[in-house]
Amino acid sequence: MIIARMLAEYAGKLKYTDLPEDVVHEVKRRLIDSIGCVIGAFNSEPAKIAREIAILTKGSSSVIGTNIKTSPDLAAFANGVAIRYLDYNDTYLSKEPAHPSDNISACLAVAEAFQKSGKDLITAIALAYEVQCRLCDAASLRARGWDHVTYGAFSATLAAAKLMNLNIKKTVHALGLAGVANIALRQTRVGELSMWKGCAFANAARNAVFAANLARLGMTGPAPVFEGEKGFMKLVSGSFELEGFGGKKRPFKILDTYIKFYPAEYHSQSAIEAALQLRKKIVGQGFSLANDIKSIEIKTFGAAYEIIGSCPERWNPKTRETADHSLPYCAAVALMDGEVSLNQFSEKRFKDKKLHNVMQKVKVVRDKGLTKQYPEAMPNHIIIITKNGREFSGKIEYPKGHPKNPMTDREVEEKFKTLSQGLISARNIDKILSILWRLEELNNLRKLFSTLSTGGRGKV
Repeated sequence: MIIARMLAEYAGKLKYTDLPEDVVHEVKRRLIDSIGCVIGAFNSEPAKIAREIAILTKGSSSVIGTNIKTSPDLAAFANGVAIRYLDYNDTYLSKEPAHPSDNISACLAVAEAFQKSGKDLITAIALAYEVQCRLCDAASLRARGWDHVTYGAFSATLAAAKLMNLNIKKTVHALGLAGVANIALRQTRVGELSMWKGCAFANAARNAVFAANLARLGMTGPAPVFEGEKGFMKLVSGSFELEGFGGKKRPFKILDTYIKFYPAEYHSQSAIEAALQLRKKIVGQGFSLANDIKSIEIKTFGAAYEIIGSCPERWNPKTRETADHSLPYCAAVALMDGEVSLNQFSEKRFKDKKLHNVMQKVKVVRDKGLTKQYPEAMPNHIIIITKNGREFSGKIEYPKGHPKNPMTDREVEEKFKTLSQGLISARNIDKILSILWRLEELNNLRKLFSTLSTGGRGKV
């Protein structure tokens, strides 16, 4: 069986009743986390630009935090940009890393436009996570110069097709339409990073919704998109097999994904924790972090070294996007400030001269032993030497939010409240959380979207 048909058949057969209780609960946690990220990024420049594009087209899908109703594809883009901008949404790490909650913008947009239920939305999100993560397990795209959002074109398309009730034949066509047209270059995530870093998957989600809509109306797509003579395997991923999907015999992949405790690239999370612990020891013994540190060595695993610890721009970030993808910056700011929140990624902070001087003391080293632990663990080992020869050392393998060190429901709620503070009233925050925790009870999603779309065009 060709892979596109395999995916279409799985999507067509998956029902809400197939989802275990823990999977349903995890979907709700990811919705809370992702919508919190949208609200927290509401006033960012990329989110504003995306909303300006959304305003140009009238439709039936909401842009969160506004009264804008636009087409499903542009809603997927606008909300997707906001989900991703802060680099605070969840992560999955395997042969290919990914942010599977990026799929949620497409699910929300299509679910609203096609008047689906809470159970339908939950099922589509679980499906998108399952497919993207299984593809990430199958083959690396990064190693071949492509960006991880390329897999998202397939997962978001399947979720959209599911919510549109496409049959297997039309779903296969939708996968072909999305797959051939959305192959993204890895240039998005190297060197000095631009706003597009947080927009790339939103664009894949937009195009996935568009492809599913085309197939719904009868448009046919190239096939076989994966195995063909000039198809995905030959030109992009290399040959791979999918061994199966979540169900009675296999746990669902959403349970293996990670919620972020800090607003930074996931490979830095354990380094941030280690740096915060070391700071307490160093300051507690009377040392000055700005004046008494001779060197900072970060031993890390191969993926972290390649993605956030090797380019020269990581030692001199000029954009927020580069700063939250810089292992030297994340460790240095944690040491200096004793916290890593949204404040640490303001332009004023990442251009601070004293902080810049501390960053220059950081040396990142690829460690073979730590590389062997990845991706089951996220090990970062920091060694700090003071000018008088004292050594401080700390290592974290499973940062907060990792499946082996998960955030509690209360912590997920607190993250949502922190991101929403000053933008949404406490009463409305509680209302949103109550609706999301009981999402499966909604026969339609009007109540959810009316709560999320309560402002004008430019404010929550």
